[in-house]
Amino acid sequence: MKRSNSLKLALGAVLFAVGLGQALAETIKVGYLPVTGHAKFFVAKERGFFAQQGLDVDLIEFQNSADGLNAVVAGKLDVGAFGTTAPVAHIAKGANLKIIGGIMGGDAAVITTAANAKSIHNVADLKGKKIATVRMASGDAVLRGALKEAGINWKTDTQIFELKNPPAVIEAVKSGQVDAGVVWGPHDLRAEDQGLKIVLHSTSLQPGHPCCRIVVTDKRLNDRVVWEKFLRAILLAEKFSTENKKETVEAIAKYVKIDQQLLWRGFYSPYLDQSSDPNVKGVQHFADVMVNSEFITAQPDLKSAIDVGIYEKALTQLAKENPADLYWKQRLKEFRQRDV
Repeated sequence: MKRSNSLKLALGAVLFAVGLGQALAETIKVGYLPVTGHAKFFVAKERGFFAQQGLDVDLIEFQNSADGLNAVVAGKLDVGAFGTTAPVAHIAKGANLKIIGGIMGGDAAVITTAANAKSIHNVADLKGKKIATVRMASGDAVLRGALKEAGINWKTDTQIFELKNPPAVIEAVKSGQVDAGVVWGPHDLRAEDQGLKIVLHSTSLQPGHPCCRIVVTDKRLNDRVVWEKFLRAILLAEKFSTENKKETVEAIAKYVKIDQQLLWRGFYSPYLDQSSDPNVKGVQHFADVMVNSEFITAQPDLKSAIDVGIYEKALTQLAKENPADLYWKQRLKEFRQRDV
């Protein structure tokens, strides 16, 4: 009888501890785009990295960066990763936002029909063309900057149409409503599978450019311990994705409903930078290009808008916990190059 009571007490203690752990888990709403570049959110959720850090994460889908970042600003999301264009544009207008990390870089492309591809070989060939983009997409800002650099006024020498999402851009190109379109991965590969052609990659127009940045409001930034845990989970997912490709693609497939072979090609593409680094220097250059091309009219105060301390602490902790792991040493080297 005593043993039975002891077992009951022990079981009760375990159940209480589990329940307490669940009760203490920090619940956060995370906004994402259904794209391969946001895979670390999906991996961190599906492989338990968020849970290991004591985070109960609710992933909420958006179709474009403009809508997603508006939700962050409005307090409907705790955190999101919505391009570089959208947060920079908001910060330039005085929005109280903080960039604390990244989720991806590069990965945008200009697509057109097979017939038009014969005459579009560089950005200068887009003069006089109708171009579809997704509102506030990073690839859109990169293209406008490249047009300006080529001596083309995108306001008068081209017609740019801002659509809701990449599938809408693909349809506009296929139907001939526009001459070319800007999409992000893996929609560039989807476009190819539908008979369209990739004529330019964003990384050739602005090498090494950042894309989706992890953004919170100034008010939410105060929960620094939460974001340290969040970025630890993202970094662990980053490492996992480099070493476990099959499992990574399976995680992506739960959130991006297209063929897994296409997801594989999209995520492990040479045009996609999978770094979680805030990339201060890259964001500053991106913003300079936006100002120079007149995409935005005011220079944003990025010195105060980018907080690298949380990412640095999370990364340093992982490096100290795994002193023999070269992966974390390489990430620290990258941090010193991009952010210091």
